[in-house]
Amino acid sequence: MRSIREVLESKSIAIFGASRDAAKPGSLLIATLQQNGFKGRIAGINPKGGDFQGVALYRTIEEVPFDVDLVSMIIPPAAVPDALRSCARKGVKGVVISSEGFSESGDAGRAIQEEIRTILREADMRGFGPNTLGLVNTETGMTTSYFANRNMLTPGSVGFAAQSGIFVGALLMHMSAFPVYRISKGLGLGNKVDVDESDALEYLADDEQTRIIGMYLEDIHDGQRFFEVARHAVRRKPVILVKGGRSEAGGMATASHTASMAVNDVVLDGILRQAGILRAKTIDQMLSMIMGFQWSPLPLGNRIALVTFSGAQAIMSIDRASEVGLELARFSPQTLDRIGRVISTVPKRKNPVDTYPDMNVHGFEKTSLSILEALFEDDGVDGIFFISFAAYGADTLRPLTRMIREKANKPVFISLLGDPGQEDRCRSFLMEQEIPFFNYPETGIEVFARMWQYAQHLRGCK
Repeated sequence: MRSIREVLESKSIAIFGASRDAAKPGSLLIATLQQNGFKGRIAGINPKGGDFQGVALYRTIEEVPFDVDLVSMIIPPAAVPDALRSCARKGVKGVVISSEGFSESGDAGRAIQEEIRTILREADMRGFGPNTLGLVNTETGMTTSYFANRNMLTPGSVGFAAQSGIFVGALLMHMSAFPVYRISKGLGLGNKVDVDESDALEYLADDEQTRIIGMYLEDIHDGQRFFEVARHAVRRKPVILVKGGRSEAGGMATASHTASMAVNDVVLDGILRQAGILRAKTIDQMLSMIMGFQWSPLPLGNRIALVTFSGAQAIMSIDRASEVGLELARFSPQTLDRIGRVISTVPKRKNPVDTYPDMNVHGFEKTSLSILEALFEDDGVDGIFFISFAAYGADTLRPLTRMIREKANKPVFISLLGDPGQEDRCRSFLMEQEIPFFNYPETGIEVFARMWQYAQHLRGCK
């Protein structure tokens, strides 16, 4: 069977459904490829011929005067089988079928999808979809998503595969607006007529550009194969999965979305944990985990320290830490002495460290840096959570971030709360400095716990 790597590295694309109408999806895709750096050759396929923005529209794919690696099909379902047969005669390597109306729509659509499956296998073409925007390769500027923009095609390190259509396009557009989430490769699976989640995971595991893998799935075709591929993948990089259809109602909805059969969620959870995949219940959780893995080293243990201006936030963080298997670190005598230079009250030197009101005496910079430096050098502390008030502006954070970037030997997560305008400015600055930050410290606690879970899994693999 042909490797999907060949498809992702396509140097030529033909678009069924291209048009002289600039508002049509096929024409939008041509414009997207031209505007965002794709260096390969492009052809449109339209029975009426013509051209669009200098790209010729051929009546059939056989008329295209160069070899075609990849085809994007944005045409009605009934027209897809014959179009695929013409692609087979042309020697096309891979096809993305963006159209809807296949197995998810009833018996007629299911029959067409099975015909497509047969054609693909006989021709040794790899097929993505139906019902997907398809592919993104930021190394080459190649995409079949007519939603793609410059940010989405700016190279990053997150490989993402999704069993969805427009959702993957919208999600990748959102992610790529922030450098920390920018993607390496994006694979839309849709109804999975050919390429499935195991194929996608195997490819992303071996892709050198990809450091972290994210997935959105509604079902799993071959559980045993997925388990084996996952075991290989997590030894190389973190794999974070969001599973749609966890509830009974959600499971019923997946059937009308991509014709997926629901998987027993308790069984799946056990399989994923055994394989080492990190499961997120929401997209927000997944993005939070990605930030942690991108900008922090893996923790060496589960002992955390809290530095906070707020006793309430510390208590809530401690509660969450106990629920996810983390422990409060016990500071060494040397650490307590060093913290005592800026925190006068003895109980407030202990974990959690309470910076108020001593911060008013020594100032934000001296208080924060003195405490952090002491915690960096305490081997009994595996992670630090710095909780502060978003009132001092981004400039006051510069010495703090400089120390973290230069000296941090363990994860340091920051949480700021206060005036929304100040929050936004501080978070933008932290994003620029590549320092993990979370709206609420409990989120950071959960991320640290998952990073520790992954670190333990890697130790067990040795």
